[in-house]
Amino acid sequence: MFKVENAEYQSEPALPGRWLLALFLACFLPSATAQPKAYPYTVVTTVGMVTDIVRQVAADKATIVGLLGAGVDPHLYKPSRDDVATLMRAQIVFYSGLMLEGKMADTLVKLARTRPVHAVTELIPPETLLEPEEMPGHHDPHVWMDPAAWAQAVEAVAQALAAFDPPNAALYRQNATRYAEQCHRLRVYGQKVMATVPEARRVLVSSHDAFNYFGRAFGLRVMGVQGLSTESEAGLQHINELVDFLVRHEVPAVFVESSVPRKSIEALVQGAQARGWRVRIGGELFSDAMGPAGTYEGTYLGMVDHNLTTVARALGGEAPARGWQGKLSAAH
Repeated sequence: MFKVENAEYQSEPALPGRWLLALFLACFLPSATAQPKAYPYTVVTTVGMVTDIVRQVAADKATIVGLLGAGVDPHLYKPSRDDVATLMRAQIVFYSGLMLEGKMADTLVKLARTRPVHAVTELIPPETLLEPEEMPGHHDPHVWMDPAAWAQAVEAVAQALAAFDPPNAALYRQNATRYAEQCHRLRVYGQKVMATVPEARRVLVSSHDAFNYFGRAFGLRVMGVQGLSTESEAGLQHINELVDFLVRHEVPAVFVESSVPRKSIEALVQGAQARGWRVRIGGELFSDAMGPAGTYEGTYLGMVDHNLTTVARALGGEAPARGWQGKLSAAH
């Protein structure tokens, strides 16, 4: 069984019940407005990875509005008044689920009374999801880190849009099939690239535990300074344990994340240096948010391609500087 390391997660006591209620409302309550009033209809999404799925599947049939842009941490995000107003204008809403957008739970419950609200992870089989030993009964929400698992979220979007807009159901299924195939091809490419990293160096240390699905998919041992949620605190003891690990195993690089402050990773670098081992920051990874809008890294495929390229090259593997499709920025 795949083991999740350092999965310290604290949630509000009432949150799981609220979240289950949100899923119930989204999946089972009928809505009088559950059909397009005109084209393009309005879809509102939460994190960029969900936005990208809906954009690919819905194509020109919808106007997609994503609430959380580049560099925004969904674990800590609270919807503003403008966000609520935007959600109220939506005809259908998609979010990731598995408690990723925990502070939006109440808002999603209310929305589901008047329009379809879907978690894109709702069709992913439980056996595909990771359940940290330290967090029984809860699943790791960072499913998009495994493109094969995330392809199942694409199917959930296709089914929801087909039910919402039956005349275009065939188009949605066709678009979803094409997009899911790209996800699977990216996973195969990533496995080949990561296999070029010397086995002893296949260790990914980052700011928080967002990369466990990535580690499972691509054969890496994953360790995070913080737990599954960035709300959890990085304890001094755990930081010291990670420094010991870096020095003992001569890990060449650690990684910062675009949506998480880098101070905890800098503490690891300084701690290892004080003990005579030079570990460098191997690059910035996209964890809970994608890259800037309008860039290749600002798409889901580009986000994962960036992470694969950055990690493989920093750990001593071989990967094309411009990535899987030759579209990465020249920074690599």
